Amino acid sequence: MSTAALWTVTSCSTLSSEELNSSYPTLAHYESQTLDFAPCDQTATGIDDDRVECATLEVPLDYSSPDGPAIELGISRIRATGTDRVGSVVVNPGGPGAPSVGFVTAVADSWADGPARQQFDIVSMDPRGVGTSRPAIDCYTDQERDDDAIVSGIPAGALAWTADSARSVLEQCARRSGGMDVLGQMSTENAARDLDVLRAALGDEQLTFLGASYGTRLGTIYAQQFPSRVRAMVLDGAVDPRKNVLERQTQLFAGVQRSFDELSRYCVDRGNCPLGSDLAGTVGAIQSLLRPLLDTPAPTAGGRRLTYFAAIEAVTLGLYSSQAWDSVIAGLAELRAGRADVMLALRDVGAQRGPDGTYTNSSEATLAINCLDEIRPTPEQTTAVVAEVNSLAPYMDPGFDVDTHYGCEGWPDEQVLDYPYGDNITGLPETLVVSVTGDGLTPHEGGVALSEMLGARLLTVDGEQHGATTAANACINEIVEHYLVDLTIPDNQLRCVL
Repeated sequence: MSTAALWTVTSCSTLSSEELNSSYPTLAHYESQTLDFAPCDQTATGIDDDRVECATLEVPLDYSSPDGPAIELGISRIRATGTDRVGSVVVNPGGPGAPSVGFVTAVADSWADGPARQQFDIVSMDPRGVGTSRPAIDCYTDQERDDDAIVSGIPAGALAWTADSARSVLEQCARRSGGMDVLGQMSTENAARDLDVLRAALGDEQLTFLGASYGTRLGTIYAQQFPSRVRAMVLDGAVDPRKNVLERQTQLFAGVQRSFDELSRYCVDRGNCPLGSDLAGTVGAIQSLLRPLLDTPAPTAGGRRLTYFAAIEAVTLGLYSSQAWDSVIAGLAELRAGRADVMLALRDVGAQRGPDGTYTNSSEATLAINCLDEIRPTPEQTTAVVAEVNSLAPYMDPGFDVDTHYGCEGWPDEQVLDYPYGDNITGLPETLVVSVTGDGLTPHEGGVALSEMLGARLLTVDGEQHGATTAANACINEIVEHYLVDLTIPDNQLRCVL
């Protein structure tokens, strides 16, 4: 899940696969297409790995009109290393706006030369509107992103939507993305249908899937639409299927604050902590460092300035994994000294801003896809949730009340998803849910809920990070890879340690 996706993330269609097939009989044209893999365009994909090949998949823009316009999705692949190939495992890193084609490298590196690496081609797809897929979702200019454009339906910190700004951004997203008819088709429900077209084009009778973070929602919706077409499914760092956007915000930021508290404990214990020497005072200390940025952004050597919201983004990015804590602490120490280079660099990583000042469309795609998926709270509900979030996660509390509209007001609502999703699926084979106990971004309780909803096995991982399947952990790999290859899961309680 990207930093922008942190400020929101959901699911579901009630159509069965049989109903989908009868509704869209001309999909055979798409399912029978040949994927012409070739070396990847590094400029377009950011991939610098000779193992990776790239191709383009065509899918209908609107599945209710499969004879209408087509769109193109970017596909990547790393071939199996062995001769006894089982098929393809399709992987998704989350988002929902995260570019996905580069994720094949992370999965391949984590599996090294294990059984899954030997027997599966590793395949990924940039979801519709995302990354190399065309048309691409585009809501803001690069300058607007530099100026703290809001990239979440429920804003964070001191940011706020008005009715006019929400309407203006919707109109701009539509105009820059190819029109409202295009923008309105960029939902998760359609992305799950795209997965099935990819499965068919790869020549696989059934889908083998590994999804992380938002990818757990994408996989669950696919399972709900096409249960008989699932061969195996690993869902890592689960978005809670029971909770709508309002409920998820409070669950999410309670978890994020817990991760901040763990970072604070680490900082105090190691000494010379910019948040002080008393754990009870670390929240007040970070507030005293960040709140002045509301009026006076901090300077950097390059001439840019760190705003309050950019600082919140930077700190939050560092809560994804304990491996980033030292960078956050160094940035806070530098900020205390009056400079913000480290913090702004962290923020740029999370926001996917390049050295040339250009942004990927990840955050904007996340905003748009969530707007199409989610329920539509009233301004009163949204304002109340922002107040609760700032109370639950005081490290990001600006110190004053924020009145805001919901940023997705007026968006097309034909594919808004139902809650809970993933329940009462019949015909789904045994699946595997992986959940980290200290995951602040997708709290462990969501993994427990998803495993119960799907009747899946739960692999509990003790650790402090978001997701675990690309951690190159021997214990996790043994369970995940043998499940994917042999479709077997040990009978005992599943638990690993990072």
